[in-house]
Amino acid sequence: MARKSKGRQKVEIVKMNNETNLQVTFSKRRAGLFKKASELSTLCGAEIAIIIFSPSRKVFSFGHPCVETVLERFVSGNPPQATSGTMKLIEAHWNASVCKLNTQASLDELKKNVAKSAEKIHPSTIRSRSTEAKRSFNPKPIISPVFSLNIFLN
Repeated sequence: MARKSKGRQKVEIVKMNNETNLQVTFSKRRAGLFKKASELSTLCGAEIAIIIFSPSRKVFSFGHPCVETVLERFVSGNPPQATSGTMKLIEAHWNASVCKLNTQASLDELKKNVAKSAEKIHPSTIRSRSTEAKRSFNPKPIISPVFSLNIFLN
């Protein structure tokens, strides 16, 4: 007759008395914690530093890009440098978003100007003049609306 297992049991969170079980649990959970930190760093581009002192007084650390860089930044309070690959990607994405917003703002302004001009012009000449205005339009970036939102990388 096959034994039925109890399945995965909930572990009571209290300090273990058995030294061997404590060390095994520490090692497994430390590895799991480092794995989760690595995943968070990879998925979100987070800079992470973890320092753990084991029950046997050994030091373990994990950091991305490295523990020293993250701790130095934390202690000094300096913002991240744009030299890391992740920061360059974030900055490029931000610049692309700003460019897209500027283009959209320019096009919206063009549409408003064409509509205002169309109201003043006789209906028979609207099509030719508005088409001519669109051909000669050279969009210039409008910087002020985007920067007035105060969205900057710190």
